[in-house]
Parts: sequence; C-alpha cells; structure tokens
Amino acid sequence: MKITIVGGGFGGIKTALELAKDKNNTITLITDKPDFQYYPALYSAATGHSHLESWVPLGEIFAGKKNIHVSIDHIETIDPKKKTLSAKSGMEYKYETCILALGSVTTYFGIEGLDAYAYGIKSSDEIKRLKQHLYTDIAEKHVVDKHYVVIGAGPTGVELAAALGSYIQRICEHYGVKKRTLHIDLIEAAPRVLPKMSERTSRVVTKRLKKLGVNIQTGRAVQSATADTIMVSGKPIKSQTVIWTSGVANHPFFKNNAEHFDFAKNGRINVDEYMQTKDGVYVIGDNAATKFTGLAQTALHDAIYIAKNLERQKKGKSPKKYKAVLPPVVVPVGENWAVFEWHWMRMYGWVASLLRMAADFIGYNDMLPLGQALGVWHATMIMEDDYFTPTLPPKTPSK
Repeated sequence: MKITIVGGGFGGIKTALELAKDKNNTITLITDKPDFQYYPALYSAATGHSHLESWVPLGEIFAGKKNIHVSIDHIETIDPKKKTLSAKSGMEYKYETCILALGSVTTYFGIEGLDAYAYGIKSSDEIKRLKQHLYTDIAEKHVVDKHYVVIGAGPTGVELAAALGSYIQRICEHYGVKKRTLHIDLIEAAPRVLPKMSERTSRVVTKRLKKLGVNIQTGRAVQSATADTIMVSGKPIKSQTVIWTSGVANHPFFKNNAEHFDFAKNGRINVDEYMQTKDGVYVIGDNAATKFTGLAQTALHDAIYIAKNLERQKKGKSPKKYKAVLPPVVVPVGENWAVFEWHWMRMYGWVASLLRMAADFIGYNDMLPLGQALGVWHATMIMEDDYFTPTLPPKTPSK
C-alpha cells in the first residue's frame, strides 16, 4: 500500500510510524519543517528551558524506517480526481491514499496591529524573536517593561503567564538589573481562565496565578495594538511586550482548496464516520471537525485509528467507525504545580505536576524509541542560558 501524508505534527508523524510497522507499506511524508515541534513544551522553551524538549529532527524520529520517505516541501493544492498534490517547489506528488494532517495556524481575528506588534511562541522563530526582544531590552538597555501582557487564558496562556515572571527575573539577575516588581497581565475575553475546563479548576488556577503575581483580566476584549500600547475594552495598557497565545484557525490549505471540502462552522473539515471527505481523502487531527479536536492526544488517537483501518482494508476487512475519546488535560501553572482534569477526576498541585511529567514522557515515547525519548524528556529539566540569541528579521504582518 502506498500512502501519502501531508503534515509533520503529532497526527502525521504518528500515522507514518504506525503504518511503517508493515514493511509492505510505502509512506511518503510531506512537511514544510525538518523537525517535529512538541507543542506542549513550547511555553517552556520560551521561558528558559532547553530547546531540545520542543524540537526533534525528523531524521531522528524516522531513523531505521526504510519505508518512510520524507519530503520537505509546502503543499499548495490538491486534485482528488487526478490524485495529485502540487507543491510550492513546483513538484507534483501522486498519491493512492492521502492523509491530510496539516495542523492549525495562528489567527489574530482581524484585530488591528496584533499581527505586526504581538509576539508568539508557536514556532522556533517566534520564540527566538521574543527572547531577542527580552534580552535586548534587559541586557543592552537595562529596561524592564511596564507590563508584560499575555493574551489568551487557555492552557498555553496560563502556562506562559505562570512561568514568565521568574524567567524575566532570571535574566535581570544575570545582567545585574535591579530587582523590581514585575507586572504580568493575563487577558482573556471569556469570563474565566481555562474556559474549556471546569469552573472549579478555573477558580483554583486563578488563585494560583494570583499567588505567582499574575494580574488576571477576564471578560476583556483586545481591540488594537501599537508598538507601545495595547487597547483592551477601551482602556490602554502601556506595553512593548504583548504575547498572543489565543486564536488558532484551520490551515489555509483548506480554504485555498475549498471546492474539495465541506466546512464546519468552526472552519474545520467535516468528515464521514471513517474520517474521509467526499473525495475519499482522510483528514485528521486539528483539521477535522470531530469532538475533542485541537488536542495533541486527539491527533495521536486519530493517527492510530487511521493506520489500523488502512491495515484492515488491506486485509479485505471492513473499516471500523471512528469514535472520539476524551483525553486527559494537564496544565502546568508554575514550577512543580499543575492541574489535571479527566471526566470527573481533578488533581491540583505537585501530584498533578508529576502526571504532567509522565504525560510528556509518553508523548515523546509515542514518537521516539525508548532511549531517545528518555533523552528528550530529560531535557525538560535543563535550563538553557541562551542569553545571546541570533538576530532575526523583523516580523512580517500576516496578510
């Protein structure tokens, strides 16, 4: 069986690894990045921990997998009738079975100025730009911003806001900048932090964040941003460090090929009970309009499901219908403290932080052999003194 997978995130890589177990399969993985980004750890890489926990070269993941072929390219169009994929490089890829797992992208919801002036932590370049900004201000100018503003109180925003203060203090201490009270603002349009989790968890996390010195502003909408001011519900906040962790949208590939897909209200792709589109293409992970979409564990679940069904079909068996599974959620809130939530279960504090460590190891082991997974997992405990980061080109506003 020849399978073409587009996307090098959790869903795409896990599908390739599962299908590669059958030596008779030939898998082509097309991705625009040479490494795998472990998204749950990006906030940690952005606040002084080793970058090794967040980026793993695809060559390490697929080492020894002779039936997986990786092509670093950017797919732009699909033709289901001809069964071809056209790439930015000019290459045309033919497929027999196609699995789309492109992941999501950042959206600023059209808020004026955010695309030009807000920092992000969803890629290595975004993290480098944020660190470069912090180091330039503190190391060269000995300036500490009046307000460090984190927008979005979902898991990423909460994780970042909780860790940011101690990271900035660490940089200040390294460069001999006088210790002072930091103002970390966490802004959320919903009425509470972690709006998709239980109200009890939201209350506990709010209390924890306040203890860490985070100023929480819920029910507040960001309206615009300039180089030194952000407008929130009609009130200006002076800041040159605004970090956007809020909105995500489906990958633009789908909008650019809209004639081939049926869209749900949230912009994701409607699939049938076997995760196929009307043209017989599989769509998984963040791209599919399924229950619990948008979570790494869901993408892994989808990958295993697709791989098993393709093997069933190869053996002449009927495919099984897709069944969504609620994954557990663990959110770190500062050092050695986290919240865990799954169905009726709730845990808070250091016990939950141990569960997060275990979850990270399982996540790495899903992608890497045991020895390599242990090495990457160990990197989560290493601080990285990268005080001199490479100068990056200025951010280009999204169109």
